[in-house]
Amino acid sequence: MLNKFSIFAYYNCLDMITKDEVLELLTSTETYRVERTISTGNMDKFCEAICAFANDMPNSRKNGYLIIGAHDDGTLSELKVDDALMKKISGIRSDGNILPLPTMSVDRFVFPEGDLLVAEVRPSDLPPVRYRGRAFIRIGPRRDIATEAEERILAERRCSFMATFDATPCLNAKLEDLDVDYIKNTYLPKFLDEDTLTTDKRDIKEQLASIHLYDRENDCPTYAGIILFGTNPKYFLLGDYVQFVRFAGKDKGGDILNERQFSGPLYKMLPALESFVKDGIITQRPVPESLFREKTVWNYPEGAIRELMMNACMHRDYQSNMPIRLYQFDNYIEIMNAGGLYGEARPENFPSVNDYRNPLVAEAMRVMKYVNKFNRGVTRVQEMLKENGNTPAVFDVNTITAFRVTVQATNEADLSKGTSQGTSQGTSQPPSQDYKTIEEKIIEFCKKPRSLAEIVTYCGFQNKRKFRERYINPLVGFSIQMTIPDKPTSRFQKYIAK
Repeated sequence: MLNKFSIFAYYNCLDMITKDEVLELLTSTETYRVERTISTGNMDKFCEAICAFANDMPNSRKNGYLIIGAHDDGTLSELKVDDALMKKISGIRSDGNILPLPTMSVDRFVFPEGDLLVAEVRPSDLPPVRYRGRAFIRIGPRRDIATEAEERILAERRCSFMATFDATPCLNAKLEDLDVDYIKNTYLPKFLDEDTLTTDKRDIKEQLASIHLYDRENDCPTYAGIILFGTNPKYFLLGDYVQFVRFAGKDKGGDILNERQFSGPLYKMLPALESFVKDGIITQRPVPESLFREKTVWNYPEGAIRELMMNACMHRDYQSNMPIRLYQFDNYIEIMNAGGLYGEARPENFPSVNDYRNPLVAEAMRVMKYVNKFNRGVTRVQEMLKENGNTPAVFDVNTITAFRVTVQATNEADLSKGTSQGTSQGTSQPPSQDYKTIEEKIIEFCKKPRSLAEIVTYCGFQNKRKFRERYINPLVGFSIQMTIPDKPTSRFQKYIAK
């Protein structure tokens, strides 16, 4: 019958070492994997050994063993392992002194010459592991503190072990939850050349595993497979959809004029979004170009809105239950997706530096020609907006959990002024520079420190709370800054342009 400590060992490592294997370890020459001791009270020594095994400096990916009750030559010390000692060694795992927490099992083995207590430690996937702030490693038969160079090696190894979310297995899914026919007949011919496809005789699971859409070890699709080609992705990822809302007026307080949801695998959802942006959001109208001629102008350049939506689908945090939000108001569009800047991308280097939260999804979108991964998306968006007469898009990159971009529509009065100035020559002129967006007014007004009340009055608004949420917060850290950043809600708070 299993005692409570054997049960602990069983659930933490199902392939716990056997009694025969323990006997082999007593005389093992793999000294980097084994530490034998007759001490029962030196907790620092035990913790350092467990930390060193978890770091696995030789990168053997083999378990390490702390054996208590044996001399260095492998002979037993006639130790009697009681429950108190078992509890003390088991407690090392979760007492918080070793971080990240090690994966280990503890068990007792009884021999005629005495008992052995064996702590089996798995190499960590998140090195360097530290005991009380110091990283210990095994160097052959001895234990030591890692040098700076050795810690760097362990840190680099950590990066290689860490899989992005889209590469992890979707454990509740099965092969039948993927649109296998589409993958075989449409996607794979785009991803692989014809000769490779013709000679590839592996079964479909092996083929999908080779491009990280299937996890053979767990016999299930990866999240990338579900997101891209799942028959019902929303079943596994509740927030995997796009919510469109058309509000009347200039804020969310207006009536809802239209609402739609776009869901399904990306290979179906992306073309539906493209079509909707073109037919449901982009509008055109004639504007006089000369006395006898008119030209057509658009409220938004189709390519810019498409690019922003593709980026939202590619970079969003799919673990979040928040959908991608596409909100349209009378004079602007707001796009928000879960997940802020990722990896090497930070507010101070955006948009020059890019990183991929979902590299498998990004690569598949490139194969399907929805994105190009040249890190020119934001630049292209701003260029298209400028050519269409829109003001630049405003990116809110200062929040950790969300990413928001706001795009102002072209201004009809502005375009009329621009064209009337050019009628004498019969050519259109760019939009008048006299017209300024609310954001531009704020930045210009805040050349001197201004209070929220002063800014609201200057811009012709009344509701300070809504104005701050809609206009001030997206600009803070980007174009303006607080005079008292440590106390954002202080009544003495003012804002000044950067």
